[in-house]
Amino acid sequence: LLAGLRDTNAQQTTLYPFVGRVFVHPLEHATFLRLPEHIAVPPTVRLTYQAHLQGHPDLPRWLRYTQRSPYNPGFLYGTPTPEDRGRQVIEVTAYNRDSFDTTRQRLLLLIEDPEGPRLPYQAEFLVRSHDVEEVLPSTPASRFLIALGGLWEPGELQLLNITSALDRGGRVPLPIEGRKEGVYIKVGSATPFSTCLKMVASPDSYARCAQGQPPLLSCYDTLAPHFRVDWCNVSLVDKSVPEPLDEVSTPGDGILEHDPFFCPPTEATGRDFLADALVTLLVPLLVALLLTLLLAYVMCCRREGRIQMVHHCTIHGNTEELRQMAASREVPRPLSTLPMFNVRTGERLPPRVDSAQMPLILDQH
Repeated sequence: LLAGLRDTNAQQTTLYPFVGRVFVHPLEHATFLRLPEHIAVPPTVRLTYQAHLQGHPDLPRWLRYTQRSPYNPGFLYGTPTPEDRGRQVIEVTAYNRDSFDTTRQRLLLLIEDPEGPRLPYQAEFLVRSHDVEEVLPSTPASRFLIALGGLWEPGELQLLNITSALDRGGRVPLPIEGRKEGVYIKVGSATPFSTCLKMVASPDSYARCAQGQPPLLSCYDTLAPHFRVDWCNVSLVDKSVPEPLDEVSTPGDGILEHDPFFCPPTEATGRDFLADALVTLLVPLLVALLLTLLLAYVMCCRREGRIQMVHHCTIHGNTEELRQMAASREVPRPLSTLPMFNVRTGERLPPRVDSAQMPLILDQH
């Protein structure tokens, strides 16, 4: 009953993500603990979260969840696509690892198209000095946009996407102080790229990076030292020029056009395969017959063959005779096989005693 009441009274929050814009929602401990405003969250409280789409076991494909440790807040972040436009409900369950209490919260996401000008000029940077949860809060993200404004033409910059480098195939760093996982930050603007950014993303700059040399950077790096950007992994995308539409292929009649390099025969001439069949069958039979006649001549007409056959017959006859003698126990044993004394008692036996009827095992006597 208490669990049902708790589910019924779950807190619900309405959020408005925009298509093509990064969406970040922090999961704060104070929100789920429901503490009064004048009471701070104890630093020893451990909370973990589990989020999923209502009616489904997982999150939508555009939404991700991350949390560094139970002492740190969690984050739901991602960039919705035009296919995700509409209404989505995310259910979040917080687990208190100390008191084993659970608290639920529903997030009503109303995904709409963004207002304002389009952002056809998009640039993606690899920041190696931060982890993804360090850039998701609003303060570091705003600081990155301000620092990037010094490298771009004056204009409004907006975050389009934030992705961990581990999701792009990056390696987990060694547990050494100062090593970070890295994060990809995608920024869009309505203003064209500056000369500095174009030079960084030029083929000459990529060639220098392939040789282990620093890339071409004609302007001052305003992102340093707070953000260490890998300038060899900068990608620029210009969507101001519409891409040509793919030509719609029309089905044809299935007949190939005339091609002077490919002239298949129009008619196939008839062939008689009787001679080939006779050669295939009669030649092996003729060879087998010749070999049979040769073997019969050697075994029956020559002296060596007759001697070998007589020897074979003699061996066969002797074998049959030995088998008949072994089958009959009434035949007296040869004198050379008779024992001269009793093996069990040591008593000497007469030399002409027939012991064929004696048992093989003396204990059976």
